[in-house]
Amino acid sequence: MFKPRPMQAEILKYQGGKMGVAAVPGSGKTATLSALAAQLITEGSIYDDQEILIVTLVNSAVDNFSTRIASFVRDAALLENMGYRVRTLHGLAHDIVRERPDLAGLSEQFSILDDNEASRMIEGAVAAYLREHPELAEQYVDPTIDLQKEPKTHKNWNETVTSICANFISQAKDLQIEPAELREKMEKNHLSDPLLEMAVQVYFEYQRGLRYRGSVDFSDLVRLAHRVLSSDREFLERLRYRWPYIL
Repeated sequence: MFKPRPMQAEILKYQGGKMGVAAVPGSGKTATLSALAAQLITEGSIYDDQEILIVTLVNSAVDNFSTRIASFVRDAALLENMGYRVRTLHGLAHDIVRERPDLAGLSEQFSILDDNEASRMIEGAVAAYLREHPELAEQYVDPTIDLQKEPKTHKNWNETVTSICANFISQAKDLQIEPAELREKMEKNHLSDPLLEMAVQVYFEYQRGLRYRGSVDFSDLVRLAHRVLSSDREFLERLRYRWPYIL
């Protein structure tokens, strides 16, 4: 039986609107929010065609929330797995894009590239770029070192450059900046940094590979979900009705 502490009990008084909860790890956030979700369900705060939506960042939290909410709902003599949905942020974005892939510029058969395959694609694009531009290493590697005769240094160089490109692509996607837009900004501001040139070109090739496969990566999902919701007000309102409470 969950017995909330005084500050947790304050959270359980929530009825609607925005509320922020700041707490350290181990303070009982999951238990409290699970109890709140179950409470909103058992008190009849939602209709039969609505759900409490709980959004987390990691898959392990999905299982934790689902188990706890099911326990609270079961204790109230209600059916489990009814009236709530627990998703990761990327899982929720996938649900939204999957409902309206046309608004995201995707086919209904689009697939999601896993992190390992995405890494391999970036590694391949970097390797191809370095083969075409061997002069890049000359600007950043000790000139007394022959990479062809120093396999360990050669490997470290490739791994470093690949890491730079992967982080660059991730940040560009977080900022919702496409490769063409980056290229335009570089030309407009007369930017000519060798590493930047490489990162943008690798980004181009990576996105081209995704389009060829009919795929998106996890970084694309949130951006595309935002595009879908921004493009169709009616769809957005349907989701707002479906999920009147988001925790």
